[in-house]
Amino acid sequence: MKMKTAFSVAACCLCLVIPLRAEDWPQWRGPRLDGTSTEKNLPLRWTTTENVVWRTSLPGIGHSSPIVCGDRVFVTTCLVEQKAPEKARVLLCLDRRDGTVLWQREVFAAPLEPKHNLNSWSSSTPATDGTRVFVSFLRLRPMTEEDAKVDPRIRNGEMVPAWKTMVPEMIVAAYDYHGAKLWETSPGRFYSRHGFCSSPILYNGLVIVNGDQDATAYIVALDGATGAERWRIDRPNRMRSYCVPLIVQAGGKVQMVLTGSIGVDSYDPATGKHLWHIDGPTEQYVASPVYGAGLFFMTAGFPTYHNWTVRPDGVGNVTKTHIVWHESKTSSQKAAYVPSPLAVDDLYYMISDTGNLSVFEAKTGKRLFMEKLGDHHSSSPVLADGHVYLPDDSGTVHVVKAGRRFEVVSQNPLGDKCYSSPAVSGGRLYFRTNKSLVCVGHAGRPRLE
Repeated sequence: MKMKTAFSVAACCLCLVIPLRAEDWPQWRGPRLDGTSTEKNLPLRWTTTENVVWRTSLPGIGHSSPIVCGDRVFVTTCLVEQKAPEKARVLLCLDRRDGTVLWQREVFAAPLEPKHNLNSWSSSTPATDGTRVFVSFLRLRPMTEEDAKVDPRIRNGEMVPAWKTMVPEMIVAAYDYHGAKLWETSPGRFYSRHGFCSSPILYNGLVIVNGDQDATAYIVALDGATGAERWRIDRPNRMRSYCVPLIVQAGGKVQMVLTGSIGVDSYDPATGKHLWHIDGPTEQYVASPVYGAGLFFMTAGFPTYHNWTVRPDGVGNVTKTHIVWHESKTSSQKAAYVPSPLAVDDLYYMISDTGNLSVFEAKTGKRLFMEKLGDHHSSSPVLADGHVYLPDDSGTVHVVKAGRRFEVVSQNPLGDKCYSSPAVSGGRLYFRTNKSLVCVGHAGRPRLE
C-alpha cells in the first residue's frame, strides 16, 4: 500500500517556513511536527555494528531528541557528572557525516531542579531555522527579596522545598551555527514538581514555547532574530502539561493546537488569538496531537485515559459539538500519556507507555488491533517509507509495517537505554541513547542530499 502522510498540500507548504534541505529534521517530531518523514530506502534492520554509520559518545545525560539541518546535528544535554553544585546545560553541534563534535556551548550552569524520575534535566528538543539554533531549559536561581514579594500562585499549594529559596525560570536562547550566543531571555517563572520538557517550535520567524505549569501559565512567542516577545497567551487552569503544539492548516485556517491544562485549545500561531476549546477530559497531557483524515487525534493521560478525535472547524467551546468519537472507558494499556501518536492515511497509530501498539480507523475510532511491543515506551514513533519506527526504553527499536494489520518487520538494538524520539534525514535515522548519538544508515550507500 502506498503510504502518504495525512496532511494536505497546504499544510506541507505551511511548514516550509523553516528552510529545509531534502528533508531536514529541524525541530521536535520533524518538519511537520507530526513524526512523519518523506525519506525513502531507510534501513529496516541493523545490529550494534551493521548499518551503524557512526556512534558518538555524548557527555552528561538528557532525553531531548536530536535535530538535523544540512550537515549539522544538534542535541542538548546536562553535565550531571560535574562535581560542582551547579551543573551545565549544554548545546552540542555534530558533523552529520561522521559524528564529530564540532563545538559544545554552555547555555548556563545552575543547580538541578526537582523532576520526575522519568524526566531529565535536558528534555527539551532544540529547533533550527537554518541559520540559528534555539534551546529551552529550566534554570534555578537564588530568590531575592523582590522575588519573594511576587506571588507565584502555585496550584493546590504544590510547593517543593527548592522553591522556597530558589526561583525556577524558563530560559530560551539562540545560537548561530558557529556556536556564538545571539540572545537569551526568560519568558517567566516555571513551577512544576515533575521538571521541564517544553520544546520550542518555529513559525514564520517566531519561536513558540509552552509554559503550562502549576502556577500562572502561558504560551509565549518570541522573535527569532532578537528574542523580543511578540505575543503571550494566558492559560487559566494552571496545570502542567509538557506538550508541544501542533501547527497545521485545518478547517480552512492555520491552527496551533495544544493539548494540556485540563483541555484542548486551538490558536492562531501568528497572533495567539484563541479559536476553540474542548473541556478536559482529564487533567494532564504529555503527548502532542496529530492531524489526519480531516480530524485532530488526541491521546491522554492522567489521571484518566482517553483517545478521541475533534473536527477542526469549530469556534468557541466545542466540547458538545465537535468531538467525533471518544474512547473514554480505557486504561494505561489502551491510551498514551507520554508518547505522541501518528496519523497514517486513514489510520491513527498510538503506542502506550506500557508498550501496547494500537491502530484506529480515523473516522470511526474502531480499534483494528492492539499488540504488545516493548515493556515501556517514552519515545514517540516516526513514520518513513511505509514503516513505523518505535524505540522502547530498553533501547530496542521495533520496526512495524504501516497498515491495517500488525506486522513486525524487525527488532533492532541500540546498545543502550533510549528515552528520546528519533530524527530522520538524508537517508539516515538518528537515535539518542543515554550515552550516545547513533546514526543508522545502509552500509556503503551514500546519504541523500
